[in-house]
Formats: sequence, C-alpha cells, structure tokens
Amino acid sequence: MPRIVLGIEYDGSAYAGWQWQDSKATVQGQLEKALSRIANQPITVLCAGRTDAGVHALEQVVHFDCEVERDMRAWLMGGNSYLPDDIRIIWAQAALGDFHARYSAIARAYRYVILNRPMKSALLRTQATWCYQALDEQAMHQAAQTLLGEHDFSSFRAQSCQSVSPNRLMHFIEVYRVEQRVIIDLCANAFLHHMVRNIAGVLMEIGMGRRPVDWTAELLETKDRSKAAMTAPPHGLHLAAVYYPAHYAIAKNTLFDKLPADAKRHD
Repeated sequence: MPRIVLGIEYDGSAYAGWQWQDSKATVQGQLEKALSRIANQPITVLCAGRTDAGVHALEQVVHFDCEVERDMRAWLMGGNSYLPDDIRIIWAQAALGDFHARYSAIARAYRYVILNRPMKSALLRTQATWCYQALDEQAMHQAAQTLLGEHDFSSFRAQSCQSVSPNRLMHFIEVYRVEQRVIIDLCANAFLHHMVRNIAGVLMEIGMGRRPVDWTAELLETKDRSKAAMTAPPHGLHLAAVYYPAHYAIAKNTLFDKLPADAKRHD
C-alpha cells in the first residue's frame, strides 16, 4: 500500500494537542478528517512527535498509508482546502523504502520564543511566552552549553514522562536575542516529556539573575526534577524540524541545518 509523507505547519493555540481525543479538537483529528475527504475513505496519520496543548509546529512530519491513488497536488492543495486556517500542509511526497515518520527520525529540533519587554503583546500572545523582567541572553546561552552531549535529563523531565530512559543526546542549543525576543533553538536525538519547556524555565531563571550560570550543571548532577524551575508555558514552544537519514530524501526546515552528519537515533 503506498505511503505518503507530509510536512505540516500549525498554530496549536486552539487545540488540545496533536493526538486525537474523543471530545476535544486536536491537530491530528483535523488533519485526518481533511485527508479522509480526499481519499473518500478513513485515513490515519502517524507523526514524528506528539505536541501538547497550545504547542505549535513549524514543520511536523507525518505519514499515512492509502490504497487509493491521488497525485501529490491532491493531497497538498485538496487537503489544505478542507483544513482550518491554523493548520497547513506545506509539502507532500511519496515515502521511500521503509520510512516511518517517528521511528526513522534521528533527531528533532525545537524553538522556544520569549517576548522580553515590559508589556504583553496583542499579536504574539499565543506565539511567545512573555517575560517582563530583563533577560541576560548571554548568560542563558552560556548555561545552556552544559547541556550539550549525552546526559541523564531526569531534572528536566515531567513526572508523568513514560520514557524508559532519561538519557538524551543534545546536538546543539543556542540562545540569542532578536530585538525584543529571546530565542532558544535546540536539537536532540529525542526529547523527554516537557523537556524543552523545563529547560526554558531553568534558563529564564538564570537569565533573570535568580540563579547562577552553573545551575544547569548542578541540575544534571542532582537528577531531581523537584530541584529545577517551573515548567515554562506551552505557547512559546514550536516543533521546528525533524531529521531523517539522507536516503529517505525527506524535506526539512532549512532554518535548522546544523545537525551533525554522524548523529544517531536514540534507541
């Protein structure tokens, strides 16, 4: 049965997360409903990584199997015609080999956006986390470099996280300012539940001067979530890119072109 791969962009503000739920609007539910109309039969999609309520995606990757033949333009243009304005299919292609949106991925990149100014924004209220206290992005960046490499991220995982192992390999993490926004870009082979938001919460505490730069190193050592900062809000978080081995020829967001060539998948 042919397998189709899609790149999806969405504003997660109006949804109870990615994953389908009985009584709540979800991104998966909206996408499957639109694609099912194109296929004239039920379609089930599998994604690279589920996002929580209020979290956005610059490029989520999904795949689905379908026995009916449609050209890529039908999936792309037709699918978008049935989707709400806050979800868009940005590319479509046929899968190669044994491609799987989740299990073939070797890394994922996220972006966390902080609006750092005295007043809240009317326009970015669902796209960025607001922090009125001045942030020292250089201190945040310095502190973040401790997280590079493979570590036990127990201090940065949600208590409800179901992952067997707390170990993850951080490929890059950068903190920088663009005018009134402080941006955290980070990429790992995989992420624990709430890991990015917990890292953002810690770095914001450091940026406000409430904690020293070496706090991230201390938290890695203690392996205790209760010793870290509060989880940062979801609306500043964006799934930015998903990386796959080159032989799958999967398009990716060119904003994140920094993955090391020898990156390996976390088992």
